[in-house]
Amino acid sequence: MTMSKAAHGLLITVALSLLAAPQQAPDSTGPEYTSDGQLQFPSHYREWVYLSTGFDMSYNRDSQRTDMHMFDNVFVNPAAYRDFQRSGSWPDKTMFALEVRNARSRGSINQSGSFQSDVAGVEIHVKDNSRFSGDWAFFGFDQPLQKNARMIPGSASCYSCHAAHGAVNTTFVQFYPTLLPIAQSKGTLSEAYKQDMSTMGAK
Repeated sequence: MTMSKAAHGLLITVALSLLAAPQQAPDSTGPEYTSDGQLQFPSHYREWVYLSTGFDMSYNRDSQRTDMHMFDNVFVNPAAYRDFQRSGSWPDKTMFALEVRNARSRGSINQSGSFQSDVAGVEIHVKDNSRFSGDWAFFGFDQPLQKNARMIPGSASCYSCHAAHGAVNTTFVQFYPTLLPIAQSKGTLSEAYKQDMSTMGAK
């Protein structure tokens, strides 16, 4: 009888500890679409794995500086991140979120430099072999962020730029400092990226 009460008390203690423990954010199961093929906005993308932040980046050599400054924060769904760590490549159903935020220099006690403010838009980069002829597709969500978005047409420059310069699977792993060494060690760097680096080294 005493042992039964002790066991019962232990079960209650374990149950209470589980309820008190912080709950992990749900892993992404991959992209979800509407019946007409629009991508549903992954509202929990900020719970994904953070990869990097760029500031005023541009891939256009002739781009002009303006008074508008932007931060680009990049996140990837956890399942894809874990797979990349093992293989150095992106699996099917990978999802990247490029969150664009306005930069501010005046605010609170800040005296120099810039900090991030409101969201200007989010671009989602999706790998879905069964849906897209080139495996990957881009979707743009403006501010205020809509719930669904249609695929950016394949003629857009983002597709050809990623294909011509992406370090791994047409993605810009070269700008993700925690992932580039993995791709190097796994031997998954693209020939296009190697050619870019060779050309830069020759200058």
